Amino acid sequence: MLIDRCLCLGVTFRQLKEQADRTAHTRLEDLQVVMPFGTGCGLCKPYVREMLRTGVTEFDRIITDSGDA
Repeated sequence: MLIDRCLCLGVTFRQLKEQADRTAHTRLEDLQVVMPFGTGCGLCKPYVREMLRTGVTEFDRIITDSGDA
């Protein structure tokens, strides 16, 4: 199973990456100002941080704020 979106709000990491590329946002908090994500359960935040760091928009592993599980 691939993890590719904010489950609470339905926005995909690909959409977030496209927005980050357009606006040159490199921090999760800055991207949240212009895109709705991460305000429900928050489980997408570690994935978005990894996406911003690497450019990857689909994940096949669990990522947590404290590292990979």
